[in-house]
Amino acid sequence: MTRRLTLVGLGPGDPELVTAQAVRALNEADYFLVADKTGQHPGTADLIAMREAICARHVTGAWRLVHVPDPERDRADPADYTGAVRDWHEARAQAFEQALLDNPGDAAVLVWGDPALYDSAIRVADRIAERARVDITVDVVPGLSSIQLLAAHHRLVLNTIGGPITITTGRRLLHDAATHDNLVVLLDGALTCRQLPGLSAWQIWWGANLGSSDEQLVAGNLDEVADRIWSRRTAAKQSRGWVMDTYLLRRAGSLERRS
Repeated sequence: MTRRLTLVGLGPGDPELVTAQAVRALNEADYFLVADKTGQHPGTADLIAMREAICARHVTGAWRLVHVPDPERDRADPADYTGAVRDWHEARAQAFEQALLDNPGDAAVLVWGDPALYDSAIRVADRIAERARVDITVDVVPGLSSIQLLAAHHRLVLNTIGGPITITTGRRLLHDAATHDNLVVLLDGALTCRQLPGLSAWQIWWGANLGSSDEQLVAGNLDEVADRIWSRRTAAKQSRGWVMDTYLLRRAGSLERRS
C-alpha cells in the first residue's frame, strides 16, 4: 500500500508562524520524523524541543516523534564540497528510509523553515522514492523562511525598485558580490561579508535565530556594524550551542537604481 510522506515546513520556530496548511498536514500524519543531530552536537537538543512545542500547540490528538540520527557530513576535503554533500544526502536517505521501514503509516518530516530553500529534505525524499524499498508518495508543504522573517522584522523590501535579488551562501559571497549589489546571504558561519573589499560601500540587515526568544537584529553600514554583528553572533552560539542567521547586503547607492 502506498504511504504518504509529507515534508512540512514549520517556519523559523515560532508556533504562531506555522501555516494552516502545515497544521492540517501535521494532524493527518500518523507520526513525525525529525533529524536528530544531538549525537554530534548536544547543543541542538532545543531544536527538537522547539519542534515538540509546535506539535503540542497544533496537533489535536496524540502524536509521536521518531528521532532519526543525522549522519555527520564529511568536511575533511573542502575542495569536494559537492561530493561530500551528495554522500551526506545518501546517508540521510538511508537513515530516513530505515525509519519508514520500522514505522508503518503516513509520516510527516518536520522541516525547519521552508523545504525548498537550502534544505535537503526534498532531495532525500526523492532518493527514498527512487529506491522503492518503501512505496511512498511525497508531498511538500511550504513554510515561512528566515528570509521573509528578516525582511518583516527589519521592515524591508528585499528588492530595489525593478531590481533583482540574488540569494547566495557565505561560500559564494565574495564571488557573487563582485557582480551583484543586492544579495541575501545564508549559511555563512564565518560572516564572510567582513572580507569584502570596501566595507563602507555596503549596507547590511542581519538577523539571527529569527522568530525565537533570543532573536538578534542589527542593521547599518557594514564597516560600522560588522564587529557588533560578529560579537552578537558569537554570543548567541555560545548561549544555545547553535546559531542560524541570515542577512541582506545592499551596495550603497543602489537604493534608487531603476531597471
